[in-house]
Amino acid sequence: MLDTGSTRRIILDLAVTLDGFIEGPKGEVDWCIMDQDMKFVDFLNNIDTILYGRKSYDLWGQYIPGDEISDAEKEVWKLVHSKKKYVFSKTSTKEYPGANLISSNIVEEVKKIKNGPGKGIWLYGGSSLITTFLNLGLIDEYRLSIHPVILGEGKPLFIDIKERVGLKLVNTKTFSSGVVQLCYHAV
Repeated sequence: MLDTGSTRRIILDLAVTLDGFIEGPKGEVDWCIMDQDMKFVDFLNNIDTILYGRKSYDLWGQYIPGDEISDAEKEVWKLVHSKKKYVFSKTSTKEYPGANLISSNIVEEVKKIKNGPGKGIWLYGGSSLITTFLNLGLIDEYRLSIHPVILGEGKPLFIDIKERVGLKLVNTKTFSSGVVQLCYHAV
């Protein structure tokens, strides 16, 4: 784990199915419940930086929802788009509107971000960036919202992990929607 004296933490916050998938086989996330009781807006108010992989940023980094969404969802997207964003890619050289590209020296670049002033840092993903951060010991907190659905196939939460990672359970929450949120700190 990086610089444990730092007040800024890298938080992996993800929705995951009961059988461990973060997307369906065709990238579906329609199973993901936006439960108001989960207070996702509070989470967003406690971070000021979002870390994306290239594919995730291309899909969601500049996403503008349609007018048919609720006021609560509009508030979530407004907050997401107000954050400082970084895109991690080993292959891309293109410009990312509203984001800084990091293509090498990941550990050093992440240390700079963590040691700068600010709030929490959300590791948004995708799966290959999560794997890279996990294998480099860069995740401080794992905040997983387990959704009450079994997909049977899809994109797994964790793949290609190089070694065991010890975690300490620091919080659990259950919601009326059936979502259970588990929060672990890296040890």
